[in-house]
Amino acid sequence: MSDPWESLQTTALLGTDRRPLPAPGPAAPYDGAVDRADPATALLELAALETVRRRAGALPVPAAAPADRPAPEDPRPELPAAAARRLSLLLSTRGTGSGVLANVGELLPQWLATARERGYRAPAAGVPALLDAARARSELRPDAVALAGPLGRWLAERNADWRFVQRAAPEPVPAPQPAPAPDAVPAEGDRLWHEGLFAERVTHLTLLRRRDPAAGLALLGGTWSTERAEDRLLFLDALQEGLSLADEPFLEAALGDRSKNVRATAAELLSTLPGSALATRMAERARTAVRRSAHGTHLLVTPPTACDPAMQRDGIPPKSPTGRGERAWWFGEVIAAAPLSLWSGHTGLAPDRLLALRVGDAIDETSSTWADDLREAWARAAVRQQDAVWARALLGPAPVPGPGRPARATGAPAKLLAVLPPAERAAWTAAFIEAHGLGDAFQLLGACATPWTPPLSTAVVEALARAAASGAYPWSHSGVLGMTERALSPESAAAVEALAAGSAPATAWSETFARLAGTLRFREAMLAELAA
Repeated sequence: MSDPWESLQTTALLGTDRRPLPAPGPAAPYDGAVDRADPATALLELAALETVRRRAGALPVPAAAPADRPAPEDPRPELPAAAARRLSLLLSTRGTGSGVLANVGELLPQWLATARERGYRAPAAGVPALLDAARARSELRPDAVALAGPLGRWLAERNADWRFVQRAAPEPVPAPQPAPAPDAVPAEGDRLWHEGLFAERVTHLTLLRRRDPAAGLALLGGTWSTERAEDRLLFLDALQEGLSLADEPFLEAALGDRSKNVRATAAELLSTLPGSALATRMAERARTAVRRSAHGTHLLVTPPTACDPAMQRDGIPPKSPTGRGERAWWFGEVIAAAPLSLWSGHTGLAPDRLLALRVGDAIDETSSTWADDLREAWARAAVRQQDAVWARALLGPAPVPGPGRPARATGAPAKLLAVLPPAERAAWTAAFIEAHGLGDAFQLLGACATPWTPPLSTAVVEALARAAASGAYPWSHSGVLGMTERALSPESAAAVEALAAGSAPATAWSETFARLAGTLRFREAMLAELAA
């Protein structure tokens, strides 16, 4: 006996004008209820009746055992109830603020970082919303993935929207089983390196370099010749983890790479190793380019006259990409790549005394043409080599209040600040703000660890008070104000509330201070919940 459902399907595909409706029969006792005057309508009615008949006649089958494995256990403590409620609030906030609070959504990165530091895990019910937020905001992903833990990875295997979780570094959590031996090479890691997505491979290499730099270098060396140029470039960046002279032979070979970007990156990495052969070559060029005058009062500069093949192999492009003169470009690249330790031996002077000397041309000592180029190249070298002594000397002493605008700093002051210890950064920036206000402080504040120290927070609040008293508008300091909401010490809330109370009602500054104070109180409660 033919299947009525198949017969109806065939009629629907061919059309009722080419194939008549199935004839009524004993297998379809309901057929008498269908009016066959309109074949198309009759076909739909027959299909509806047959669907009901098939469903009504279906017999239950035994339930199959679940084929999926459950999510792994996460032994970390769950968030305190108050902190979990706060997370829900932060995840649900989509606006840009209100009259009472600033943009609360911008506090989510700080909340996530703090919760991760405390060793918490997100409540299971909140993990999907957390992963959705991280999908929309890539800067949240490292902390969000860590908080989501094994459950987040388990869910990401079943939802393509969260595939970014699979590319993130797994967060180490305590496990009941013993850890593998230090020299064991996990098969999963080997598979990931050879078969994983590019981001997964970079993460794997970075983590391996942190644990075992030699193993990471061996892994990269095994596939280096088959990697694409753009991939080789980012793999080289991963060698910054655990970089040492043991990496020098590999990086020296990379100086001959067919990609100029790979060559430049290899040269920059070698220049951060003062004992490398490249650093020695650059030091010889630097000694030729800068010498102390016979009477000791000047540094005399003789910039390179050509960029020979040896210089090009060491990462110096023959053409300046910055628009500067070629000789100034070559000179700056040589000095920035030379070890800073050479200068005291070459001149007999410590960095602060060396920087106090006048700079002249080797032909005309009275010319100061090369002074800025030399100091800026030294600043680049201090940042590249993370030399706090030189960074401190280039920044100079902490500013003191006085008339006039701040002098133009050599190089990038914020980058030099980042070389110093966090407390020193904060103290130098606080002194700068006390002396010069907030106008030129945005990048300096960005280099300081958050939350800001109480002295730095006090300096910022007092500078805001001076700006309000001067008649300036709040939006002229909008960048700094946005940063204070996230970085100002919560203990500054009382001082900001006093500023709000002392301002004329319904003015721009009174509203600004009120919003800032409300946000500081919000952060204070938020951090207290995570410390419970």
